Amino acid sequence: MTQANAQTSPDNPTTSEIPPAPHPLREVWNDFCENRAALAGLIIIALIIVLALLAGVIAPHTPVEQFREHVLQPPFWQAGGSLSFPLGTDDVGRDVLSRILYGARLSMMIGVIVVTLSLVIGVLLGLIAGYVRGWVDTTIMRLMDIMLSIPSLLLAVVVVAVLGPGLFNAMLAIAIVYLPHYVRLTRGSVITERNRDYVVASRLAGAGPLRLMFVVILPNCLAPLIVQATLSFSNAVLDAAALGFLGLGAQPPTPEWGSMLANARQYVLDAWWVVTFPGLAILITVLAFNIMGDGLRDALDPRLKR
Repeated sequence: MTQANAQTSPDNPTTSEIPPAPHPLREVWNDFCENRAALAGLIIIALIIVLALLAGVIAPHTPVEQFREHVLQPPFWQAGGSLSFPLGTDDVGRDVLSRILYGARLSMMIGVIVVTLSLVIGVLLGLIAGYVRGWVDTTIMRLMDIMLSIPSLLLAVVVVAVLGPGLFNAMLAIAIVYLPHYVRLTRGSVITERNRDYVVASRLAGAGPLRLMFVVILPNCLAPLIVQATLSFSNAVLDAAALGFLGLGAQPPTPEWGSMLANARQYVLDAWWVVTFPGLAILITVLAFNIMGDGLRDALDPRLKR
């Protein structure tokens, strides 16, 4: 007894204690931080959000203010440039930097609204299809298959053509385009989880269908949905820019990156800055979200952990 007590005594330096398991969110964050590219993407996204929120303070001018005496003025480091317009001006004398900063605010708003609409509706339909099954599942999924059979941008153009051009209609069209992805993803996760022991135990304990779907099953399906939402955010920004470029999204003089590219395409050779900087803004934003989404997928999926 004395020897056993000595081995288990807290004062004995040779006693080995099992450290407590880290919190699941802490573990996900640690795994995410191991991916340097994903962490860099997160930092870039945070910077873009800060610039978008502080656009009214940082921007040297308002996005619609015109300086007719400075039409197509080059950036400050080129001959004829000025620090008053760091990235130059467009064809009507508006400051390019100010329009890009305000465009970042608009792009973030588009991403949030599109992802929220498609995520909420898609999760609801996917839960119903995966839990109820039968003809309800067949009807919902065949409708989603029809939507997926049409190219995404073409479907968005059709929806906007029916509703009319405009920023709100463009966001609604993009949300409809991404709806099938959330429905299929949620349905597959629900079918996998609905027959597990913890769901059966909750059902035997008297939990109703709504509680089983939204309280018991849904929290265990969030990991792939979070990754899909991150990737859809970048696609929403890109598709909104595409619709704006086609003249179906935000209408002038709204400072939206796609419409800025559309208005400046005739000056590609004469004034490179009016095309290059909005294009770089789209490229950096979409790339940062895609890289961060890949990092989240690796961190949330145990099968991908090294």
